[in-house]
Amino acid sequence: MPSFRGIATGELSREIRLDRYIAEKLGMLSRSQIKARELKARVNGKEAKFSRIVRPGDTIELFWNEADPVNIIPEDIPLDILYEDDRVIVINKPRGMVVHPGAGNRRGTVANALFFRKLQHSGPSGTAAGLRPGIVHRLDKETSGVMIAAWDDDALAFLSGQFKSRKAKKKYIAIINGIPREDHGRIETNITRDPKDRKRFTVADRGRAALTCYQVIKKWQKHSLVLLKPKTGRTHQLRVHMRYIGHPVSGDPVYGFADRFFPDAGLMLHSRRLEITLPGDDAPRVFKAPLPQRFCEMIRCLDGRE
Repeated sequence: MPSFRGIATGELSREIRLDRYIAEKLGMLSRSQIKARELKARVNGKEAKFSRIVRPGDTIELFWNEADPVNIIPEDIPLDILYEDDRVIVINKPRGMVVHPGAGNRRGTVANALFFRKLQHSGPSGTAAGLRPGIVHRLDKETSGVMIAAWDDDALAFLSGQFKSRKAKKKYIAIINGIPREDHGRIETNITRDPKDRKRFTVADRGRAALTCYQVIKKWQKHSLVLLKPKTGRTHQLRVHMRYIGHPVSGDPVYGFADRFFPDAGLMLHSRRLEITLPGDDAPRVFKAPLPQRFCEMIRCLDGRE
């Protein structure tokens, strides 16, 4: 049975219920998962209801059930592994690979590959039935680069909490159409599903708050190389934000413009760097994925043409 023990910090700016503290501050389980996993809680050594108010200095102990096994087929798919231990794995995901199975993508995903690797490591007695994908965060199918996954539920909760609390720091690199007016800036909006196309997202008055910081690294006549630092993790956030300021990611089939110079370019967005603390560590580590060949080729082309 997974468990957690910690002390509520002095960062609480207002009174907050225990269930909201678990979901929003710790980022461990959503409020729906609290019920589904039959979570039990003790505060300062006493059993507590989830309506209890949490205050700085409170000692919180949590106990919950394992998630139900997920029916995913293990597949022997090579992975570009940047780091691995008995709790986590960090990979360089290739462009075109889906992270988690879904409609139309039951095989060939990162989760399928992780299941196979976990099964191989579990030894002759291991079975696929009890395996679960420890997907901590996702990258779009056409986005390449660094992503981390967990081998057990405790590690998954620990890593996921850092993404929820924004302690995990991500940096992406992209080639975009055009040149932004400012060499660096902040893009802060709300993002929601596009009411005209449920597969797209858009900037709107209502929605989930999203913040992206950017820095221009190199300029050509009609393209720029930029560093993108998302402070939130909304679906398609970087692609939506670059479209919003009029400079979509080159090769973006959903949010981009037609590019006569590179009509066949794939999405030029790459997860370059991830800074995160691993289970058992006291300080964060940094993982980097090298610049893909497609970036190197387009940069050489732009250097020669523009």
